[in-house]
Amino acid sequence: MIFFMDCDTKYPIMLIHGTGFRDGKYINYWGRIPAELKKRGAVIFYGHQDSWGSIEHNAEVLKTNLRKFLSETNYEKVNIIAHSKGGLEARYMISSLGMAENVASLTTIATPHHGSETLDLLWKLSKPLFKFVAIFANLFYRILGDAKPDFFTTCNQFTTIHMKSFNERNPDAPNIYYQSYAGIMKNPFSCIIMFLPNFFVSLIEGENDGLVTPKSAEWTNFKGIIRGTTYRGISHPDLRDIRRINFAKNSIKNSQTGISDIRTFYVTIVAELKNLGL
Repeated sequence: MIFFMDCDTKYPIMLIHGTGFRDGKYINYWGRIPAELKKRGAVIFYGHQDSWGSIEHNAEVLKTNLRKFLSETNYEKVNIIAHSKGGLEARYMISSLGMAENVASLTTIATPHHGSETLDLLWKLSKPLFKFVAIFANLFYRILGDAKPDFFTTCNQFTTIHMKSFNERNPDAPNIYYQSYAGIMKNPFSCIIMFLPNFFVSLIEGENDGLVTPKSAEWTNFKGIIRGTTYRGISHPDLRDIRRINFAKNSIKNSQTGISDIRTFYVTIVAELKNLGL
């Protein structure tokens, strides 16, 4: 059970996915989350950008899709909720593509705002391997529907050096409400999907959600780390409801132990945006 909270915000919610996935018609990137928000009055639409497009390319797609949505509705702005790399694309769209006046708020979840020290090391040791893998990755994702997949460039954009430059070139826009969140796994066995990356990132950077550390995810108005109520913690895929099940039977949010139903987290975010008049 999730306590009832209204999610009928003044502006609709634009959900922006992360790397490696697309907004599918039948398989939703966000699991049960959109249905829960809609049930509570939220208007939802999606970014529909490429899964492995560069930040710049995907931001252009987001801009086009956002403008199309606004032209077909009576809304002037949107509240953006972005997972992982989607947060970087949203920031670029806002700060570099002139869309600040059409965005009321940006909530980033496990977004690598400061890059990855682990990827820095991998990049130095095996840059030629990234180029080789990119040949097959780009072909595969083009078949799946990407218009302009760019695996090599995208991986490079996750390095700390690139993100430092990116942050300098894409400062927060005034009059937009920003907030950010991070998640962490309690140990590598918490999520079989993230077992190896969590293990290696832990060795190099410390606690993480399998890919992103809280240090990297921290951006303006950082709301803290999202923790699960069970032994698992919350992994990077868990933050967008990949398993479609609760972490535990008790779905009530507890400030000491975290959350057991990821939908509660998103409902709370949107309800708070409504309370802010957004």
